[in-house]
Amino acid sequence: MIKSKFHIAIVLVVSLVSCQSNKSELVTVEVYNSGALRTIMSGDISSTISLDSLQSKEHLFALGAVENLKGEIQIFDGNPSNSSVVNDSIKITDAYNLNASLLVYSEVKEWNTFKVDGNKTKSQLETKIFELAKANGIDTEEPFPFLIEGTVASLDWHVINWKDGDMVHNHKKHKESGLNGTLKNRKVVIIGFYSTKHKAVFTHHTTNMHMHFKTVDNLLAGHVDDVIGNSIKIKLPKTRK
Repeated sequence: MIKSKFHIAIVLVVSLVSCQSNKSELVTVEVYNSGALRTIMSGDISSTISLDSLQSKEHLFALGAVENLKGEIQIFDGNPSNSSVVNDSIKITDAYNLNASLLVYSEVKEWNTFKVDGNKTKSQLETKIFELAKANGIDTEEPFPFLIEGTVASLDWHVINWKDGDMVHNHKKHKESGLNGTLKNRKVVIIGFYSTKHKAVFTHHTTNMHMHFKTVDNLLAGHVDDVIGNSIKIKLPKTRK
């Protein structure tokens, strides 16, 4: 009986050490956020961070909402493609002189690229991103950024332009307050952040992803509401063992 207990104890210790070792081999990508969706939904759409404070960061990737919900923020490798509604048209600016009510950002110098064949729905892309991250040494228990590049079969988008003084917030009103539409068979770049632990912070309660996009000609950019990928590549931060 004593030998049996001793044997079980050794197995438990070895298993614990093995789990800790596997965990230590995973790479955590530094992701930062300012503001929260739950705060916005409560009616507080004031500034939580200035983009100017991040301008010196190298290889910055970010997405968010402009202060007072007057547009969408998307930054690709330090290059802003921020969008707003002006006279019923979308205006794209490359300036950092904006404040954000919500911002998620990370610095990524190098990416691994994975080709994805066939049409993939948003939920299928979410599953694929998780599987690729897990298989390539990224700690999926922590938030991480990703990119999607290529042609989308369709992409539903919006650029918010919140009415001053409106204190009643919901997701439907956010999508319809400015301009919205659907792209078909267009080449885009999507910046996204994946997390299982940030619902109502920077992901909505039905998804683990928050995504913004720009077209490759930089004529349109904004928030991704739904997407079906066609001929695309998924990019994840390069891990170093």
